[in-house]
Amino acid sequence: MLMTFALSSLRSRGKSLALTFLSLFISVSVLLSIEHVRLQAEESFNRTVSGVDLIVGAPSGQLNLLLYTVFRMGSPTNNIDYKSFQMLKDHTQVKWAIPISLGDSHKGFRVLGTNDSYFEHYRYGEKQPLNFSDGQSFSGVFGAVIGADVARSLQYKVGDQVVIAHGVGAVSFKNHDESPFTITGILAPTGTPVDKTVHVSLAGIEAMHLAHDKLEQVLKAPANINNPLVRPDSVTAVMVGLTSKFATFTLQRELNNYPQDRLMAILPGVALTEMWQMMSSVENLLRFISILVMASSLFGLSTMLLASMQQREKEIAVLRIIGAGAGIIFRLILVEALLLTIVACATSVVLLSVIFAVAKGWLASHYGLFISANVFTVHTALVVGAILLATLMCCLLPAIDAYRGALNQRLS
Repeated sequence: MLMTFALSSLRSRGKSLALTFLSLFISVSVLLSIEHVRLQAEESFNRTVSGVDLIVGAPSGQLNLLLYTVFRMGSPTNNIDYKSFQMLKDHTQVKWAIPISLGDSHKGFRVLGTNDSYFEHYRYGEKQPLNFSDGQSFSGVFGAVIGADVARSLQYKVGDQVVIAHGVGAVSFKNHDESPFTITGILAPTGTPVDKTVHVSLAGIEAMHLAHDKLEQVLKAPANINNPLVRPDSVTAVMVGLTSKFATFTLQRELNNYPQDRLMAILPGVALTEMWQMMSSVENLLRFISILVMASSLFGLSTMLLASMQQREKEIAVLRIIGAGAGIIFRLILVEALLLTIVACATSVVLLSVIFAVAKGWLASHYGLFISANVFTVHTALVVGAILLATLMCCLLPAIDAYRGALNQRLS
């Protein structure tokens, strides 16, 4: 009965109801989308690399080392000796080691020098391996494996040639035209920076920086990756997987005090935590803004209900005549407000689910964000619960006003 009265009363105030609903819908959508993207973005960043116990590079701060090795952001300050990589690869506590060499690009996409261990041991997400959508790993000095975004954006296919440029900018004044690389494979999409990377061999990185006469010697036997001319002297960093997790801190301390080279070993998980702590102020600011938007909409709802009290005197009088007590009038106002907010929340959840379902691929390919289309999570339920509680609090004043008006009509 009370629900029927509430629905009828809301329908009778169509114009003001529509504007109030639109205000609530927008504010709820802003709040829910910010919360959903915030949580999903953190989870997506955590999925970028998986199973790596240590990242070893030159001392530059653990956050900086994480950013340029995993996320391809920023530039390395220094390299480490190639002998340090060999030491790590042969270490009794190391199960596998992936060398990484950075500093070049191709049409705005980062170039990463590595070896076959990258495609064998690199994991992302829930320890998912890298897969090829076409072709295979590079072989020889001048082979290249490109990420899914590189292939899609530049319309590349297996067999095409790419010219690497010096530096990491979209435009370079020095292209290595004399040593083009041939695409041997295209990786399947991962939604990580791997998709935006051109992978070449360490030998290829060395070869394209050789003088003209030495480069000609390498080009005569491009399949020979053991040619002394293309033997690397240094690498940017090394990703390490250990035989036992218990050895993590022991090896980290050993590497940080390594006497033959200046090394810094970091734990990716710890560095990610530090990164999110730095971003917490931005998260809190966005959350605060969305809460202010939500609060203004709820106050608008309360104002609408208060303004309608004079217009509803006859309606309340009729309800009193048919036996409705002042308590029922009080609950009626609260039910109306809750109904409006529930419909706004439900509509927002449905619309956001559709939007994220449509934009999921675009967000993954352009920003490396895995945003789930399932908006209605436990966290979302808690946020909606908080919104409904705030609705009750904001609408107590018009409900009390209606209650007093009902009592006055009874006294008169």
